[in-house]
Amino acid sequence: MRTTLNIEDKLIHKAKEMTGIHEKTHLVRLGLEALIARESSKRLAKLGGTERKLRRVPRRRGPVVKNGSR
Repeated sequence: MRTTLNIEDKLIHKAKEMTGIHEKTHLVRLGLEALIARESSKRLAKLGGTERKLRRVPRRRGPVVKNGSR
């Protein structure tokens, strides 16, 4: 999809400088992917512990014992 964007030259220049990527399309795509990942993480964090009907998850490792002996 083609889209016309108005982005400050300073912002594009700083992104190019920091990433070493000089293709504007690539910069915008990576920026959008990073934004989506960040917002997805925020949404997931907001859910933290809100499901009341979940059963305890069984753990595979044994109990933790002090002094390195089991």
